[in-house]
Amino acid sequence: MLTATELRKAMIASAGEDESITLGEGFETTDFVELGFDSLALMETCSQLKRTHGVVIPDETLWDFVTPEELLRWVNDNISR
Repeated sequence: MLTATELRKAMIASAGEDESITLGEGFETTDFVELGFDSLALMETCSQLKRTHGVVIPDETLWDFVTPEELLRWVNDNISR
């Protein structure tokens, strides 16, 4: 099971050097756009999750996520452990 803390780590790693990305408490329910995540950062987050948790998120599904909470729910519903 992927936790919010693990997702936060993947998102921070994916943001690279963008210091404007802050993922404080309650980040899970905030829109990716409001968090400063563009499509490239979201794709990199999914790559991080693939490397660290082995979960593959189809591109067509990726664009359906508005918040990290939705991504987290999808991963936990589809992760094979």
